[in-house]
Amino acid sequence: MLYFTRWRALGIILTALVVCLCAVPNFFPEAQVKTWPAWAQRRLVLGLDLQGGSYLLLEVDSNYVKKEKLDQIRDDVRKVLREAKIGYTGLNTRNDAVEVRISKEGDQATALSKLRELSQPLGGLLGSSGQRSLEVADAGGGLIRLRVPQAAITERIRQTIEQSIQIVERRVNELGTVEPVIQRQGTDRILVQVPGLQDPTRLKELLGKTAKMEFRMVDSSVSPDQAQQGRLPPDSELLMSASPPPVPYVVKKQVLVSGGELSDAQPGFDQRTGEAIVSFKFNTSGARKFAQATAENVGQPFAIVLDNKVISAPVIREPITGGQGQISGSFTVQSANDLAILMRAGALPAPLTVIEERTVGPGLGQDSIEKGELAAYVGSILVIVFMLITYRLFGVFANIAVAINVAMIFGLLSLLNATLTLPGIAGIVLTVGIAVDSNVLIYERIREELRGGRNAISAIDAGFKRALATILDSNITTFIAAAVLFYIGTGPVRGFAVTLGIGIITTVFTAFTLTRLIVAGWVRWKRPQTVPI
Repeated sequence: MLYFTRWRALGIILTALVVCLCAVPNFFPEAQVKTWPAWAQRRLVLGLDLQGGSYLLLEVDSNYVKKEKLDQIRDDVRKVLREAKIGYTGLNTRNDAVEVRISKEGDQATALSKLRELSQPLGGLLGSSGQRSLEVADAGGGLIRLRVPQAAITERIRQTIEQSIQIVERRVNELGTVEPVIQRQGTDRILVQVPGLQDPTRLKELLGKTAKMEFRMVDSSVSPDQAQQGRLPPDSELLMSASPPPVPYVVKKQVLVSGGELSDAQPGFDQRTGEAIVSFKFNTSGARKFAQATAENVGQPFAIVLDNKVISAPVIREPITGGQGQISGSFTVQSANDLAILMRAGALPAPLTVIEERTVGPGLGQDSIEKGELAAYVGSILVIVFMLITYRLFGVFANIAVAINVAMIFGLLSLLNATLTLPGIAGIVLTVGIAVDSNVLIYERIREELRGGRNAISAIDAGFKRALATILDSNITTFIAAAVLFYIGTGPVRGFAVTLGIGIITTVFTAFTLTRLIVAGWVRWKRPQTVPI
């Protein structure tokens, strides 16, 4: 156990040195590190509790999700019955169900058969239990009722949350923030933590907008005044402008092109007027639809609608066939940039409501750092003193290994661009104790071997060899606990689990390679007859 070949010893030293060097960027200013090569810019990111920043807890509007689901089913029912040429009346939604009355009694069976094709097995575990997305039943008197079960609503909310997380992440990243934490919490909530962002107002504005963008035609057959008096065509609706003072527009309900067919959007300035604008591009499908719509409506105004508000209503002067255009509407530079962010990130599938908001100031974060450092220093000093008093020279060896162990932890965390939180610091302090515990087990085993009559070198060799199984068992069980915490935990709990897990790996490495290499070098140099332990 005490013999190392030259190449093996060199490999251990180089491994420890390279991993420790990964922590070096943390000791230089961030501006200076950014001038280094990309591979050398990896460093620790301070979490919300250390750096300060904004914390938002968002909730998905489940009633909106349910309404959207019912509206979709109603449209599907209309389409199926029209394609089957089945007459119907009274198609509407009522009490979490869609109802339709078949006009002819002879069409009842055919209608039931066609509508039951809309029901699909729910995915995942629910699908295996026979749950379906829709319950289609004959309510008598020609009435067919299509009810959405709770399991289907829950599944739809889950899908909405997953889609919303991706869109929220794109919007937050567009702000240029560093390492935001965006994750699901519970069944219908999203947690957003943005370290370094002290004013959450703009963030709330970006996340609070559904950003459902549509391109529709303005209905010129009736004036806004006439529409406000009740003479509104059935295929149109009255919308207000987004910019104050609010101006009414009569807009057709038919969507020419949806925001989902946008491929890019960028803020800029109009070269003629110098005002802020937003330039946009459609994908292939959107460009084709937009070209056709503008060719058919030359001379007519069309509305660009965002979240049921008209942000611009230009007149089509000529067909727009290039698949791109620009939006102007008294934008400021920031509002144009925010609109471009919303258009690029896409529309949220459901509105999000801020139900909890916290802002951690940089002063409080700095206080956490200072207290965390103090705890780490005090704990480390006490451990070092204990090891020196108890194990003398071998305590020095253990302290050197523990110092390298901590440096390797910071190196690996930097290599992973991990976020360091206050619980993460606690995990590092705990790792110091675990690392020392491994050395204590080895040294106590050496003492037992000495009391058993072995000579110095034989006792040292047996101490390392026989303590291996015990140390591996204790560290593996602790690593399992850290893995479980990482898997089921969120936020700071995961930060603690990451530092603890990495600390266990480095502890095993230093205890059975580095400490043993140091002791082996001392034995080869001194050829001791007694062990100073």
